[in-house]
Amino acid sequence: MIYEPGSELAVINARIVTRDGIVEAGSLLARDGVIAAVDDGRAAVAGAVDFGGDYLLPGLVELHTDNLEKHFSPRPGVRWPGNLAVIGHDAQVAAAGITTVMDAIAVGDVREGAVRMQILRDMVAAIESAQKAGMLRAEHLLHLRCEVSFGNLMELVEPMTELSWLRLISVMDHTPGQRQFVKPEKYRQYYQGKFGLSDEAMDKFMAEQIAAAQAHGVQNRRAIVALCRTKGLPLASHDDATPEHVAEAAADGMVVAEFPTTHEAADLSRRHGMKVMMGGPNVVRGGSHSGNISAKSLAEKGQLDIISSDYVPSSMLQSAFLLPGQVPGVSLPQAVAMVSANPAEAVGLTDRGALEPGRRADMIRVSLVDSTPVVRSVWRAGQRVM
Repeated sequence: MIYEPGSELAVINARIVTRDGIVEAGSLLARDGVIAAVDDGRAAVAGAVDFGGDYLLPGLVELHTDNLEKHFSPRPGVRWPGNLAVIGHDAQVAAAGITTVMDAIAVGDVREGAVRMQILRDMVAAIESAQKAGMLRAEHLLHLRCEVSFGNLMELVEPMTELSWLRLISVMDHTPGQRQFVKPEKYRQYYQGKFGLSDEAMDKFMAEQIAAAQAHGVQNRRAIVALCRTKGLPLASHDDATPEHVAEAAADGMVVAEFPTTHEAADLSRRHGMKVMMGGPNVVRGGSHSGNISAKSLAEKGQLDIISSDYVPSSMLQSAFLLPGQVPGVSLPQAVAMVSANPAEAVGLTDRGALEPGRRADMIRVSLVDSTPVVRSVWRAGQRVM
């Protein structure tokens, strides 16, 4: 992000949400893109932005969204130009209050010739190009979602580990009867509907997935873990369901447990020092679309650390304002930390995520309209981008 040296941003009369509480009628000063001071009481600063009592929140930090795919392939058989797809995706995440986004790009899939494999390299190249050209509002980082049953996985992953903006790798296993799809009938329901397969074709498809996992799963997972250790890249597990899954994730040095499917897995993940992440759509809808545990139930047990937008960018901010009213003991500052400070710190982005002196001035102005949070303005490194 480019900003003018010596630039200042002053905010007054804001409800500032910090990690410790809410500063009523507070003021904030940022210099050269960094927060210099946060104070209670109205300050007299020339040219200050008067919030009129609106909320001031840290910019949201997203670790896992596949929203970009929908912009590259907005309809079956349609491929949108790469730079336009990235700009559209970026505008959507920025409008949702997200100032740092890890675009979760799938490497490998459950089906040969899948759209996401056809557009894999184009998506990565388009993000990098648009970011270098200064086209984007949010800062975009790369998250590789690695399907361990995919035979050629390492041939695709290894070259991309040289990218300086790669900040997270997760390992996935979408095999029938495993993890997200512990219940095979849920797997059948999801993929049969997605691909329009007959019962006979679905039986064959499931058998092929099980065979692929047996042939490649363990080998690819070990290779990914070894590569990340060499490169110093943080790792995330995905859809852990059993104590054995969690024990393996802990032994592999995972720092984030993405979307655990059982309370037992979530609890054990936290005991092993992993941060538990769930999807905002799960919070907003009140449950998992796959029939797994609800994010709200994890929050009630104190087992929820991070909220991701997953596939709906606006769900992060909505979740942060929903949880305090639905879960006793969860305050607004705690819920806001789930979409800002917690995800940032889990992957080593310690320069952002909280409204504190010394942190990057990534901030959003939010109004409550009929109990719905609405993003009014967005700043990244002290520069207004929306």
